Amino acid sequence: MKRQTVFGVVAAVVIGCLSARAQEALQVVARDPDGQGLLGQVNGKRVLIVSGTPEQMGRAHGRLLAELVPNVMPRTMALVGAGLAVQKGDWFYDRIDEIYRRAGPHTPERFLRECRAMAAAAGITERAAISGNFFPELFHCSGVAVRNSASADGRVVHARVLDYMRDIHLQNYTVLQVFVPEGGIPWMSVGYAGFLGTVTAMNVKGLAIGEMGGKGEGDWDGMPMTFLMREIAERAETVEQALAILRAVPRTCEYYYVISDAARNMAGVYATPGAVQVLEPGQQDERLPTVPKDTVMFSAGGRAKALSERLHARFGTITPEVMIEIIKRPVAMRSNLHNAVFVPETLDMWFADAGKKTPACDEPYTRVNLRKLLEFYASQRAP
Repeated sequence: MKRQTVFGVVAAVVIGCLSARAQEALQVVARDPDGQGLLGQVNGKRVLIVSGTPEQMGRAHGRLLAELVPNVMPRTMALVGAGLAVQKGDWFYDRIDEIYRRAGPHTPERFLRECRAMAAAAGITERAAISGNFFPELFHCSGVAVRNSASADGRVVHARVLDYMRDIHLQNYTVLQVFVPEGGIPWMSVGYAGFLGTVTAMNVKGLAIGEMGGKGEGDWDGMPMTFLMREIAERAETVEQALAILRAVPRTCEYYYVISDAARNMAGVYATPGAVQVLEPGQQDERLPTVPKDTVMFSAGGRAKALSERLHARFGTITPEVMIEIIKRPVAMRSNLHNAVFVPETLDMWFADAGKKTPACDEPYTRVNLRKLLEFYASQRAP
C-alpha cells in the first residue's frame, strides 16, 4: 500500500465557515507525486482535488487517501453486507455481482478505468472498489430549491439532505472531492474516500444536483445513479442539458432529483427506467404537500409536511443561513449523514457531516467556493 507523503502547511486559501468557528485556511497536507492532485484540510474537513485522465485521477485519489480507502472498501462495506444478510437473507457480494453484470455495460468506461486505478493505488482489490461504488443501487432523503420571490435576493438557494445509514459511520471517511477531468467540466462532490460517483454535486458552470431514492430495487439495467449524477456534473451546464442526459441514458430503479443552475432555472425530476417526469417551480403534485411559488421540493411523509410549512413560513426571506434552519429535524432524519446548501450563481456551498452520535443538521457547516478552490489548485500546479 502506498502511503501519502505529508508536506505540512505549504499553502493556503481562505474559505468561509458558516458557524461559530473562525475562518480557517485550506492547508495542503499532501501532494500526489505525479502532480495530479492534492489533499488539504479546512475546519477539520478533508479536501481532495484530483485532475487529468481517469487513470491519473484514480491513482491520485488512491495514493492520497490510501489510509482511508481500505476502511471503507471493504471494511465498512462488510457492515452493509451483514445488515443486508440479516434483513433480507441475501449475500451482499452476490447482489453486487448481479448489479455489476447488469449495470456495468451502461457505465461510462472512463469511470471504471478510474475505479481500477484508484483500487491499485490504495492497495485494495478491484472487486472491493467496484462493490463500494456500485452498492448504493441496493438502497433506497429530501431536496429543495427556491428562487425569485421565494428567496431573499432572487438567487437560487438549493438544499440537499442525505438521510442515509449514519450508524455505519461513513462520516469518519468524509471527503470534499473536487474533480478536474480531462475534457470535462470541473465539479465538486460531498463524498467519501474511495467513492467516485456522487449524490451531492455542483460544477463550475453552476449546475447543482441532489437525489432522493425511491423504489424499484432490482431494476439495474442502466447507468448506476451515482455515475449518472457524475455524468451530469461533468457534461451539463444547464438544467435543460441535465434533463437531456437523464432522458437519453438507460436508468436504474426509481429516483427523485432536484436540479438548479446559475441562470436560476430549477426542476424537480421523478425518474424510473421507463419514464422521466419533470416538475416545474411551484407545480403541485398529489404526492407532495403544497409547494410554494418559485420552489421545487421532494420529501416524504411528515418530513415533507414540515418542509412545506417552513418554506411557506420563511417565503421571500430564504438565504443559505435560513435554508440551513429549514432543513433541520424533522425535515432531516436521525440518519442524516450529510447536508449541502448551494448558491449556483456564486459557486458557494455550505456543507455539514454527521457527528459520531449526531445528525448532520446539528453539526457546524463549512462554506467553500468552487471557483476559489480551482484557482488555488491551479496556482499550486503552476511552475
